[in-house]
Amino acid sequence: MLQTELIPSTKTESKWLMVLLHGLGDSMEGYRWLPNALDLPWLNYLLVNAPDDYHGGFSWYDIYDNPDPGVKRSRALLEELLDGQRESGYPAKQTFLFGFSQGCLMTMEIAMRYEYRLAGCIGISGYVHQPENALNELAEVSREQEILFTYGTFDPIIPVEKVKGQLHQLSADGKLQIQSHEFAKEHTIAGVEELSLIRDFIRVRGPED
Repeated sequence: MLQTELIPSTKTESKWLMVLLHGLGDSMEGYRWLPNALDLPWLNYLLVNAPDDYHGGFSWYDIYDNPDPGVKRSRALLEELLDGQRESGYPAKQTFLFGFSQGCLMTMEIAMRYEYRLAGCIGISGYVHQPENALNELAEVSREQEILFTYGTFDPIIPVEKVKGQLHQLSADGKLQIQSHEFAKEHTIAGVEELSLIRDFIRVRGPED
C-alpha cells in the first residue's frame, strides 16, 4: 500500500481529484505547493510517496538495474490506489493523474493500461517505459484517455529526441490522444507558462462553473 495524504478542496463535497506522483528522490513534500499554484478550488489533491526508499526520498523503480519489475509493481500499486479512490467516492472520470519524471513514466503506464477512463493524465519531463510492449498491451479504454505530455529541449537527464520519437510512436495512427508541448527548459516545470498550460488542461475537463 502506498503512503498518501489528501489535501481537500476548498469547495465542500467536491469529488474531483488529482493524484500527484513525484520524481526520483523526491517525495509528496515536493508538491505541496502545487494546489496553490494551480488555484482550482474544486480540486482535491492526493499526494503519494513512491514505494522504495532512495537517498532520503523515494523511487518508483530501480534506475541501476532492470527497471521492469519495479515499474510493474508500482503500476499495480497505483491501480490499487485508484480503485480504492473510486470505492471511496472519487469517480475515475473525475480523477486526474499528474506525474513528474519517474512519476511521468508511471502516469503513462496508467494511461495506457488502466481499465477505467480518467478525467485526464498529465506527464511532465519523463519518458515511456518499453513503448513497443505498451502498444501491444493497451487497455481497451486507453484510446479514450486524454494525455498532456510536456518536455524540455534542454533536459540534461532525458534526451529530447528520445521523447519526441516515443510520442510520435504512441500517437501515430490515432493510437493515443496525446497533446505534447515543448518548452525551453531543463528537468523541471517551466514556471508560469507551463503551469498555465496544466491549469487550462484540467479546467476544461473539470466541472462546469
